[in-house]
Amino acid sequence: MNILFLGGTAFMGPFAVTRLVREGHEVAVFHRGKTEGELPPEVRHLHGDRHDNLKQFGAEFRRLAPDVVVDMMLLGEEDARRVVELFRGMAGRLVAISSMDVYRAYGIFHGSEPGTPDPSPISETSPLRERLYPYRDEERLPESWRKRYDKILVERVVMGEPALPGTVLRLPMVYGPNDRQHRLHGYLKRMDDGRPAILLSEGFARWRAARGYAEDMAAAIALVATHPRAAGRIYHVAEQASPPEAEWVERIGRAVGWTGRVVALPPDRLPEHLRDKLNTDQPMIPDSTRIRTELGYQETVPPDEALDRSSTWERAQPPEKLDPEAFKYDAEHEALAAAGP
Repeated sequence: MNILFLGGTAFMGPFAVTRLVREGHEVAVFHRGKTEGELPPEVRHLHGDRHDNLKQFGAEFRRLAPDVVVDMMLLGEEDARRVVELFRGMAGRLVAISSMDVYRAYGIFHGSEPGTPDPSPISETSPLRERLYPYRDEERLPESWRKRYDKILVERVVMGEPALPGTVLRLPMVYGPNDRQHRLHGYLKRMDDGRPAILLSEGFARWRAARGYAEDMAAAIALVATHPRAAGRIYHVAEQASPPEAEWVERIGRAVGWTGRVVALPPDRLPEHLRDKLNTDQPMIPDSTRIRTELGYQETVPPDEALDRSSTWERAQPPEKLDPEAFKYDAEHEALAAAGP
């Protein structure tokens, strides 16, 4: 098959591209050229900005004759319409990488949707958020991103064009090498700093959410891109085990040899910087039965190895900037001392 990636040089992309090349597919990657990624030499690179000149590459894309286009970076409705209009009649199918944040459960967890927690596990037909643009109030994010991001709108466009069959893959929290969100960093830094205990609120300690290791998620991307049954379908993918947050921290600790403990406290006994404002009564656990039974998906990397690789990368590539407000160890020590042995 001829497969074109829009994006794909960072995080999960290189894993997916490499897997497809090894399976014998012809792969091209359209990206800005800021990083070439660790891709096989057979991969063709096309350099451009999807927001400025995607259409200018129309003739080049047509010569590639892609059977499938995999878009790793569809953020909002306008992005999706631009891609669908360009590849309609040119490509055989469009695969959109989406997120678990489309669900009402996600809004309930973050407090933007009213009501009691939705049932868990979440299926592909569970209720979606009613409030669009879930990160509009997140001032730490770029304004242009906040204004246009919503995977619900992306999915509507991708799945609504009969002339270009779509597939949607909804991902959980993804961790692993090249994770720009550094999802392990907050815990790992405390472990490397020799903290005797990591404090969590009681609710967050028992909260459960699905995760996925980057290379495993890439295997799922490659699978939905090449499996004919995936046309017109929406899939979840996530690790089958969704341990409570306290157990997740303990697993990270075992991977790096940390000998401390996890301590759960009532919110009013935690330092201010550790108090969460989330509805931890709402778990975020997807049921990944569909992709496993229909397409035969299974993980490729053992869980312990995934954490070992992730921790090694995180230690070698910590965030460039640290928020000192997030690591007030004096306040954490006082809360731990007050909690007793």
